[in-house]
Amino acid sequence: MEIDWIEYGYLGLFVASFLAATILPFSSEVILALMLAGPFSAAGVLVSATMGNWLGGLSSYALGYLAKWQWIERYLRIKRTQIESWHHRIERYGSGLAFLCWLPVVGDPLAVALGVFRVSWQKVFFWMLLGKFLRYLLIVLGVQAFFL
Repeated sequence: MEIDWIEYGYLGLFVASFLAATILPFSSEVILALMLAGPFSAAGVLVSATMGNWLGGLSSYALGYLAKWQWIERYLRIKRTQIESWHHRIERYGSGLAFLCWLPVVGDPLAVALGVFRVSWQKVFFWMLLGKFLRYLLIVLGVQAFFL
C-alpha cells in the first residue's frame, strides 16, 4: 500500500518529517518540494516539516535518555560502541552538537548519545530546533529559487 503523503497536506508532511528524523530510511525533502509546487504555503510547509523533524529527533534523544540499551540497539539499530564513541565529543562540545542532528547518518546516533549522556534537555531542544529549522529553511528557499 502506497501512501500519498501530499494528499494529507501539512499533517502528512509532519508525519513524513517525523519519520525522517528517526533511524527509518525515509526522506521528507521530496514531499516538501512537491508541496511547494502545489497550493501549500512556504511558511506552512516550513513549520510542519521543522516541527515533525524536531519532534522525531527529540524521540531519539528521549530513547537515549531512557538509556535502555536493548531499545536503542533493537529499535534504532545503533550499537553501544557507536554511542560511546561520541562521549569525548559530547563532553567537549556539549549541547551545541544538537544543532547537527539534522545530518544524515550521524544525526540520529548523535541525538541518542546526547540523551544517554544526559546533556541538558533545554539546550538540546533549542539547538536541535534551530538546526532543523535552518535546514528546512534552506531547502524551502532552494526549492523556490530553482523551481518556482
